Amino acid sequence: MNWPDEAQVALDALGRGPVRRWRGLSGGSINTVVQITFAAGEPVVLKYNAGAPADLFVREASGLALLADGDGPRVPAALAFGATFLVLAEVPEHEPGPGAWPRFAHELAALHARRAACFGLAFDNYIGLTPQANTLTDDGHTFFAERRLLAMGQAVQSRGLLQAQHLRLLERLVDRLPSLIPAQPASLLHGDLWCGNVIAGPGGGLWMLDPAAYYGWAEADLAMTLLFGSFPQAFYRAYLEAHPLAPGWRERMPIYNLYPLLNHLYLFGPSYLPGVEQVLLKFGR
Repeated sequence: MNWPDEAQVALDALGRGPVRRWRGLSGGSINTVVQITFAAGEPVVLKYNAGAPADLFVREASGLALLADGDGPRVPAALAFGATFLVLAEVPEHEPGPGAWPRFAHELAALHARRAACFGLAFDNYIGLTPQANTLTDDGHTFFAERRLLAMGQAVQSRGLLQAQHLRLLERLVDRLPSLIPAQPASLLHGDLWCGNVIAGPGGGLWMLDPAAYYGWAEADLAMTLLFGSFPQAFYRAYLEAHPLAPGWRERMPIYNLYPLLNHLYLFGPSYLPGVEQVLLKFGR
């Protein structure tokens, strides 16, 4: 048991007795994730990282609370958190049940129906370990340009992973955004909705994990479901029934996914540069 002392204090405060056993879980490329079983009471999931930014887990807990407040997809409850750890109620994994993906699509559409007057959020947070600025902005194109694409592009450039020609293409793409992306309201988003952040829980219903929540374009959440694999087609059919999108939505998806691709380039290095270049060359010329 090598998790931080403050995490152990929080585990003790749950009142479930001593730790009987623990095992590592997948999904620990940034943080260490373990399932903990106690002498009494329900197991929990502990995420920890002694080198994390001091507010990383605080912001994740705030995002989970925000997403849980409504009719959207289920998320695990944050039971305790601190500068180096987050304790979550365990969601035992199962196979998706019949109708799970259409039901999840309708729940996601309900989440996206939660609207705000401005894009962004009252606090900044993180996507992975990367700071995510959520400064409230009236215009969606301005928000996506400045707080997402340009901010991430500058962060990647600071690590020497983008050249001047890449930034010129990025700036051209940003200039074209109003002609590429239709106007949309500010919807509540999960913010990092790739297939690895969705699991089936008890009863076969689907849950969301690891949010990077903010108010943005609903299509951006949908785009991430297509980035590293995709959800079943039944999901997309059901989502479009509940939340119709403007024509050409599939062709727009790579524009939204430029943001997470740039983030992966920033976090994990040059293997993600070809994917970034492909989007820049297609939409930034």
